Amino acid sequence: MAELKTQVGIVGAGPAGLMLSHLLHQDGIASIVLEAKERSYCEERVRAGVLEHTSVEMLRSADIAYRLDQEGLRHEGIELGLHGRLHRIPFVELTGKAVTVYGQQEVVKDLISRRLSDGGDVRFECGEVSLRDLESSRPCIHVERHGNVDKIHCDFIAGCDGFHGISRESFPSGVLTVYDRTYPFAWLGILAEAAPTRDELVYMHHERGFALYSMRSPRVTRLYLQCKPNENIAEWSDDRIWSELRRRLGCEDGWRPSEGRILQKSVTGMRSFVVEPLQYGRLFLAGDAAHIVPPTGAKGMNLAFADVHYLAEALRAFYRDNDYSKLDAYSATCLRRIWRAQRFSWWMTSLLHHFDDASPFDRKRQVAELEYVTSSRAAATSLAENYVGLPFD
Repeated sequence: MAELKTQVGIVGAGPAGLMLSHLLHQDGIASIVLEAKERSYCEERVRAGVLEHTSVEMLRSADIAYRLDQEGLRHEGIELGLHGRLHRIPFVELTGKAVTVYGQQEVVKDLISRRLSDGGDVRFECGEVSLRDLESSRPCIHVERHGNVDKIHCDFIAGCDGFHGISRESFPSGVLTVYDRTYPFAWLGILAEAAPTRDELVYMHHERGFALYSMRSPRVTRLYLQCKPNENIAEWSDDRIWSELRRRLGCEDGWRPSEGRILQKSVTGMRSFVVEPLQYGRLFLAGDAAHIVPPTGAKGMNLAFADVHYLAEALRAFYRDNDYSKLDAYSATCLRRIWRAQRFSWWMTSLLHHFDDASPFDRKRQVAELEYVTSSRAAATSLAENYVGLPFD
């Protein structure tokens, strides 16, 4: 058994945990990052790909943006589709800001590489983790591996281990309030070896269900189809997928998605989830451990970065000035942004998806709202402002 000490113990080596560790390192604050999975799993898991302007600036200011600036795809707008016609929402014209398409797995690779080159303590395949003494001034992380238990004594613990992690479950019973909504559909997503044929994302409303045309690089496209939550991916041959994508994404001007070898298929459920508060004693939740958003609004990784921005700021104030006020306010500060992002993600999801139980009134109202958003500068500006990312409070 080893007895270790650090200032901040971080559970989870996803975007939130790694970024927090890096930000703390820049302020001279020590941390240990514990990750149950192997390094390759963290670096190869394909997830989000749209970075808000705010997140891009955060990565640049943290000196983590070299590859992002070389390989990221700057998008100055998106296109909304209705009745086979595309309507562009021009972000830069409306807000002065853009977004960047750069896969989450690439961000994770960059952060891992930087933490290790800086001598950071990042432990993959660490073993079984449990959190102890959270109300004390020296909480402890127990790490059990092959029958041996190491104890890591910390000043604070950051739970960045995702929705299925142990951090949120370490809160005492009755402390957390859960806000949850499960949507009656999912996304069937593919990665395709096909060069993008449009410069920006296409969000298409269709009577057969929503479809999204996106990209990950100049050679790879990422596409999604609305499907049933219990969809059997084995029933979707490559031919069936491309046929449905052509049907839903096809435009009256003749545009169709480019096709190529499908590299990956998956079905992702859609839900909205928030817990309150985000802190208990000296344990603080960040990222998917605290909240999940439907991917329609492209907010998941961006919210995780916002959380650790506020947490790093609060820890900096504590260690520099012995000021605990920002740590006390961490939950309330994050939740203001989280609920704004939840509202936007819910709105985008409700605007674009086909709901089987919608009444004829609701279907007409949905189309009217899409027509309003694509014809009103004020409505388009509201969408653009939320999509590119609200400024930090």
